[in-house]
Amino acid sequence: MRDSGRFGPIEWALAGRPRPGERVCGDQPLAVQIDDDAALFGVMDGLGHGPAAATAAITTVDVLTSNRGERLEVLVQLCHRVLTGTRGVAMTLARIEFTTGRLSWTGVGNVTASLVAKAVGGVSVRSSVHLAGGIVGYRIPDITPAKVVPIRAGDLLVIASDGIADDHLEHIDFAASAPTIADQILAKHAKDTDDAVVLAARHRGIST
Repeated sequence: MRDSGRFGPIEWALAGRPRPGERVCGDQPLAVQIDDDAALFGVMDGLGHGPAAATAAITTVDVLTSNRGERLEVLVQLCHRVLTGTRGVAMTLARIEFTTGRLSWTGVGNVTASLVAKAVGGVSVRSSVHLAGGIVGYRIPDITPAKVVPIRAGDLLVIASDGIADDHLEHIDFAASAPTIADQILAKHAKDTDDAVVLAARHRGIST
């Protein structure tokens, strides 16, 4: 599973694969443009692995794609209603507004997201998403308005399912393109015991 593209100033890429031995991936990414001035990114992790997990994650992507213009907290609630009776998912969503340079994000479960910048000797984590406990489709907390942070030219957003090891932000080749970074994270940090998906989105600073 690989894809890449550009929305306004945001160069994005995703890489993923099912758990070794499985035919379908229970982790699914999302990258859609909302309008000329915003884009929505995310990773959905269906509980467990195999076809039932994949069905829950793919259903989530469909709901999000159809309702991409809604606020993030509304999107989580919509997914929660639609996923009732399925395996459910962990999910993290991030909306980037191009003109204002605003990144809003929220998550339920264990899909991590970090905003990182180049630093002397490596990378610096500028901010991380706040993850609420729960399972979308089974039980979620009250969803509060999404946290908002600035995203600047050069910053890199990385969203990863829990099939990617926790140390995946170490040794990033920050000079590389988003597709190369996503491929490298998957190759070096995917766990053999789970499905794995990573999405990388770099703010290039100039909208074309």
